[in-house]
Amino acid sequence: MKISYNWLKQFVKLDWEPEKTGALLTDLGLEVEGIESFESVKGGLQGVVVGHVIECVKHPNADKLKLTKVDIGDDTIVQIVCGAPNVDAGQNVPVATIGTVLYDDKGEPWKIKKGKIRGEESHGMICAEDELGLGKSHAGIMVLAEDLIPGTPCAEIFKVESDHIFEIGLTPNRADAMSHFGVARDLRAGMIQQGIHTELITPSVSSFHVDNRTLRIDVDVKDKELCPRYCGVTISGVKVAPSPDWIKNKLKAIGLTPKNNVVDITNYVLHELGQPLHAFDATRITGNKIEVKTLPAGTKFTTLDEVERELHEDDLMICDAEKPLCIAGVFGGISSGVTETTTSVFLESAYFNPVSVRKTAKRHGLSTDASFRFERGIDIDKTKYALLRAAQLIKEIAGGTISSEVEDFYPVKFEDFQVFLTFDKINSLIGQNLPTDIIKRILSSLDIKINNVTESGLGLTIPSYRVDVQREVDVIEEILRVFGYNNIEFSTKINASIATTSRFDDHKIQNVTGNLLAAQGFYEIMANSLSSPKYVNLTEGLKEEYNVTMLNPLSNELSALRQSMLFSGLEALSYNINRKNSDLKLFEFGKTYHNFNGNREEYKHLSLFVSGNRSIDSWIQKSEKSDFFLMKGMLDLLLERLGIINCNSKAVKDDIFSEGLSYSLGKKQILNFGVVNKKILKAFDIKQEVIYADVNWETVLELIRGNAITFREIPKFPEVRRDLALLLDQSIAFGEIRQVALQTERNLLKEVSLFDVYEGKNLPEGKKSYALSFTLSDETKTLTDKQIEKVMDKLQQSFEKQFGATLR
Repeated sequence: MKISYNWLKQFVKLDWEPEKTGALLTDLGLEVEGIESFESVKGGLQGVVVGHVIECVKHPNADKLKLTKVDIGDDTIVQIVCGAPNVDAGQNVPVATIGTVLYDDKGEPWKIKKGKIRGEESHGMICAEDELGLGKSHAGIMVLAEDLIPGTPCAEIFKVESDHIFEIGLTPNRADAMSHFGVARDLRAGMIQQGIHTELITPSVSSFHVDNRTLRIDVDVKDKELCPRYCGVTISGVKVAPSPDWIKNKLKAIGLTPKNNVVDITNYVLHELGQPLHAFDATRITGNKIEVKTLPAGTKFTTLDEVERELHEDDLMICDAEKPLCIAGVFGGISSGVTETTTSVFLESAYFNPVSVRKTAKRHGLSTDASFRFERGIDIDKTKYALLRAAQLIKEIAGGTISSEVEDFYPVKFEDFQVFLTFDKINSLIGQNLPTDIIKRILSSLDIKINNVTESGLGLTIPSYRVDVQREVDVIEEILRVFGYNNIEFSTKINASIATTSRFDDHKIQNVTGNLLAAQGFYEIMANSLSSPKYVNLTEGLKEEYNVTMLNPLSNELSALRQSMLFSGLEALSYNINRKNSDLKLFEFGKTYHNFNGNREEYKHLSLFVSGNRSIDSWIQKSEKSDFFLMKGMLDLLLERLGIINCNSKAVKDDIFSEGLSYSLGKKQILNFGVVNKKILKAFDIKQEVIYADVNWETVLELIRGNAITFREIPKFPEVRRDLALLLDQSIAFGEIRQVALQTERNLLKEVSLFDVYEGKNLPEGKKSYALSFTLSDETKTLTDKQIEKVMDKLQQSFEKQFGATLR
């Protein structure tokens, strides 16, 4: 939220630097994220002075140029080449002197330099209004008043306004501070706490009066729950025109583009007082009647952005006797707004139900300054006051007369919140005993009325604009932020409680896993659990009806909770690959969400992604592509580190993978991994191979909780390695051979590994060759050749019996 310092000073008297004000606002909880300088004319017309044209003759070398001599003050006469058709001797003109920086229509700077034009020197530039940022005309140079003195800075003539703009990071609960007046209220409270007693200057509406009653528009509110208060008044004989500079400058300072005087005044009061207003062209209100009501679902309505929208049955609308005019609290209609031909205005100021406005704005994908405030809760007591303020400004600036009594529908008055504040609660939460007089002073500075005082506490009435202060703790927070968090004393001791946790706690296992993966070159990601509901159509294993969908999604692409970890990970891969970062190893801990026949369930997963090259090219080795076996080795290492061993593996039958494996232990499936199908990768515009692993984290936790810590001494006796080359059927997997080998020899056989695979020429059809190594050792003695040969014979016989294997 942008706040103008000059505007702020209209409500509270300040004479110190903007930085000091920014620091105080931050201490009060209105965090100032930055302070920017603003000038109503970019560059502030620095270096632009009044020049008097002494002589103007035709350029000797150009038909359309003129050679002028200009007095720019202090008896300085300069020669300037000018191409404007209206330049003439005797004129006072704006001159940009050498070194002056001007800005083009795109805001880009350009510097005035001494130069030669068609052989004649030019020492500056006589400017048109668009070149100075004072208008859009480029028909000729600006001709200034005859009584101006040469050398006078143009910044003084055109009253260039300089300002400082605070960028405030406002928290959602502080609806009361969404205006300059609201920020000034907090600022005054902070100044009082610092011993600076100042008054809050409230804009006066005492001069408002009804001129006549010639244009009455009746108001009929059909739903007082959705619209508890509605005020309106008519103004006749207005002249729609550009706003005066002081309004334009205020709006431009906070990033708004001025439209016309009536619309600008509604925006001005919105940012001044925090009350949204809407101006209707009164001649377009059929039947001289305003009805506030909902319309049937499917009703068509075209908003100011020329988009035809289909209304929901719960959308509150402002209508006339025949048609809808405006989406209440959100956006106006195209057929009822103020234009250059408008001569009479119906001005609206209302309080709409925050929940209703928020839902309507979300349904239609609209976010406006008005809806931003309505959906957070505005001050219902300021509704009529803001209307009078705006009507008075319109009358003063756009002319016209107040042509009706103020319609004020307010059937059930909102009661202010009552809170009893106990001193013990204040001191226990703040951690310091605050004197009662300081508490009372802070409450008074915040407009919190003290109704009664007892030994134990205070009976309070909360002002209507503080819709977020409803409990005792809320009041204590208000006291603390004004007193100053920095003023709370530090304790001389530290209190801490020791918590005992199991070594199998989820977060501990995650840390172990994350550290292992990071040591292997993986990077952790945190993807959004919200994703597109359409992703499930990329695989037959997921169903759209199983999606857990959002009632008020931020967008259609973020409207469902993910059913798989795959797609959010592929989004991260695609994002990196598109930015030339294609060698990736990523992992994520996260959840998937499912709606099975109305029962919502969630499961925790660990996902891993590998793509691109294992390492970059270097002088000592060439890079190799990451592949299926890199992922397999990583998963085997991870499971071994977690104490999950002797897993069974089998091929995955899933359209997510073009080839893949599944690991299980007993009846518990631990993980699936494999090469992602190219059809799925194409949906994310990924052209390189991706290997993905999905680990059922809840199963992993269940398996490791039963593990006991085991250890053994380092063997004193040497290991022995023996190799076998076996001819096998192509359908036999290495995992089956390893499992049979370990079951055949349980004591001496320590490890089985595969170091070569051959298929093709010189082998029978349907056969392959495996070269296997077997590591043997005895922890009590050195193995003899006889023992080794006995084990190898036993293994060979098992392979022949189980798999029909033969030695090569």
